[in-house]
Amino acid sequence: MQYSKLFPKTLRQAPSRAESTNHQFLVRGGFIHQEMAGVYTYLPLGWKVLNKISDIIREEMNAIDGQELLMSALHPGGNWKKTGRFYSFDVLFKLKGVGDSDIVLGPTHEEIIYPLVAEFVWSYKDLPLYLYQIQMKFRNEARAKAGLLRGREFLMKDLYSFHTSDNDRDEYYKKVREAYLKIFKRINLPVVKTKASGGSFSDLSEEFQVLTPSGEDVVFVCENCQTAINREVVEEKVCSECGGQLKEEKSIEVGNIFPLKPSFAQTFGLSFTDADGEKRIVSAGCYGLGVSRTMGAVVEVFSDAKGIIWPEAVAPFQVHLVGLDLEQKSIANEVEKTYKLLLAEGVEVLFDDRVDVSAGEKFADADLIGIPYRVVISKKSGEKLEIKKRSEKETRFLTLDELIKIVLT
Repeated sequence: MQYSKLFPKTLRQAPSRAESTNHQFLVRGGFIHQEMAGVYTYLPLGWKVLNKISDIIREEMNAIDGQELLMSALHPGGNWKKTGRFYSFDVLFKLKGVGDSDIVLGPTHEEIIYPLVAEFVWSYKDLPLYLYQIQMKFRNEARAKAGLLRGREFLMKDLYSFHTSDNDRDEYYKKVREAYLKIFKRINLPVVKTKASGGSFSDLSEEFQVLTPSGEDVVFVCENCQTAINREVVEEKVCSECGGQLKEEKSIEVGNIFPLKPSFAQTFGLSFTDADGEKRIVSAGCYGLGVSRTMGAVVEVFSDAKGIIWPEAVAPFQVHLVGLDLEQKSIANEVEKTYKLLLAEGVEVLFDDRVDVSAGEKFADADLIGIPYRVVISKKSGEKLEIKKRSEKETRFLTLDELIKIVLT
């Protein structure tokens, strides 16, 4: 991609309403555009990052036999009235449809997935079943803030598993837990498994929290064994696992998993006939992961005063190619040649091809956007390429083959 054609360009200043780090850098870097409080348009760079995160999630969900679908964002209000959440879910967006019908903008999808599965699951032979989606959710948050960390419209992955028994569900629950740890490891986002209350629909849950001073959640982490507990379930200031002292930390929740109580299955008649011909209620689990929130959390953790430092797995491009002295034809030709060779090798490249921009401005944009490798070609670089990794201070001079080997391994 040539930077001269990229929409939009970077901003020197963040909007006055942008207070959090992720909000400031994602807006300034041209990743997102705020439409109203808690609602964003994902611009080309931001959409690339979201797709990188989503692809990692898909691979790990598919590896545990998840089947992807896309459920409706508009929900019949009657389903929400059946569960009682039409009146009790305090951040619900409610609309009126044709004939004064009640419609809900989906904040979560139990009211859709349960009646859907109930239409097709009849026998124990139809189970287990694992269905997931990656979709926008809508919640009428009273205090939407902190960029992508608390929004009214946000991208989320939700997986639902359906089983013949609680024991089978609990075994799958362990697989999902490990899959989540793999996802965050691949993204390079450090998380701690955190015990939490399950609310009205589960006896317990586990959260995946990112420890950072900019977080809005509060967790207590054992200084000995790293066991973490959400502040809502802390009864004593000592670890229940090893007796160590618990330390209070701020954090960002990026995922949660929990077994579901049978109330949804009972409400929507989700049952099956077992091997003995007996009719039984399906056991289920729910597993959520905030895709856009993960993007925001990555920026909160991986950034400095100059801008974002994207982990390689989710960066919009692998290489930021900066051409200097492009008014000299020989240099311009060399940069263009290098750009085409990198693309031919399968390297994702953002090529700053601007002629009327200073070196300082190009370097500032590169630091702000945060692509892992900055590659400079100028009259000073000679036969080799000037390479600087965004996360490092040192500059190296390498051949093109050496660069490709580093980037693609």
